Amino acid sequence: MNKSLARLISFLFHPLLMLTYALLLLIAFNPYAFSARSLADKQAMILFLSVFSTSFVLPAFGTALMKPLGLIKTLQMEDKLERTGPYILSGVFYLWLYKNLDSTGQAPALFTTFVLGATIGLFFAFFINIFTKISAHAVGMGGLFAMLLLTNTAWGGAVLNLGIAGGTLQLSLNTVLAIVAILAGLVGMARLALGAHIPADLYRGYAAGLAAMLLAGMIRV
Repeated sequence: MNKSLARLISFLFHPLLMLTYALLLLIAFNPYAFSARSLADKQAMILFLSVFSTSFVLPAFGTALMKPLGLIKTLQMEDKLERTGPYILSGVFYLWLYKNLDSTGQAPALFTTFVLGATIGLFFAFFINIFTKISAHAVGMGGLFAMLLLTNTAWGGAVLNLGIAGGTLQLSLNTVLAIVAILAGLVGMARLALGAHIPADLYRGYAAGLAAMLLAGMIRV
């Protein structure tokens, strides 16, 4: 895989973006669960901005600040020990987001479960990273795939409607699951092409992401 393409894929599917993608998918599948008709509705937009800022913007900004402070050498954090601080920082933001959603009921229970799973996944990655390297991108993609598995269990039969060229394209949950599985493979290929990981790092990441999300599903049943 071309390295420029690998960098683009790695950026688009950054692990901190997975909760935002999951939220957008859930709203597209069933906006009424969010007391909205679409993402454009005020309540859905407020939730989107809250999730995007807390799960991506703030952790990413905090991690970027670690470089001038000398806490990390590069933003790629090739040394696994450099990832300890960003994992802890992100975990704190994710835990705060979970507690906030759980106490206010601002989002449906299914999405709150996803936030718990993402938080567990971060701490899984943190502990595994102490002993061996793990791909955070794979953790994110494994978690996203598991999110859709849980969605299929809870909202089986839901259809994603996409407006294309004046018409509507309908995608079932199973189709979206297949697409995400393919994307997870592409993300793994991108990380290998960039020399960021070896296959074992990816396998550990996919397994950790899946296990964390399924564990969250069992906890909140």
